[in-house]
Amino acid sequence: MYSGSMSTPDRLIEATRALLWERGYVGTSPKAILERAGAGQGSMYHHFSGKPDLALAAIRRTAEELRAALEDVLGPPGTPYERIEAYLRRERDVLRGCPVGRLTMDPDVIASDELRAPVDEMLAWLRGRLAAVVEEGRVQGQFAASLDSGQTAATILATVQGGYVLARASGSPAAFDAAVRGLLALLSPGDAPKGGRS
Repeated sequence: MYSGSMSTPDRLIEATRALLWERGYVGTSPKAILERAGAGQGSMYHHFSGKPDLALAAIRRTAEELRAALEDVLGPPGTPYERIEAYLRRERDVLRGCPVGRLTMDPDVIASDELRAPVDEMLAWLRGRLAAVVEEGRVQGQFAASLDSGQTAATILATVQGGYVLARASGSPAAFDAAVRGLLALLSPGDAPKGGRS
């Protein structure tokens, strides 16, 4: 499944990342990780102290990749509204949910300060990054002067994460798309935007 040039630790991390997204922490057994990674017995404990250590490395890598992808969307060029719209409409597997956000529903991850930390850090970074874009738009007069940038950023993030939940519950991305359209209409400096998820 993985390139022959990929090191064993990288194969283990990539396998764990995929399994955490598919099955959650409890459903990700060491045996499943080894099978997915094409790694031999004992290789996990040769490179990592155990499943929690490997899961932490996987969560950190997922958060790092997601942060880089989101920075590409939220950074210039484009107006603040266009960048927030690009974030909301970015290509995503809606029915699978957010690879980081879904971990907040995993009781074993939330019960572990160590495993929860990179999840919390990623979401806090995203709230801060969105707040900065909203504040930029507010200062430029693109958004209402009365908007609280931090609260608006939290609303944007909650719309995305809640949209995943609604979409998964209904088995269709339509609920996610409706939430995005509604939020963009509220934020729009002009006419409400048209269309769904790109």
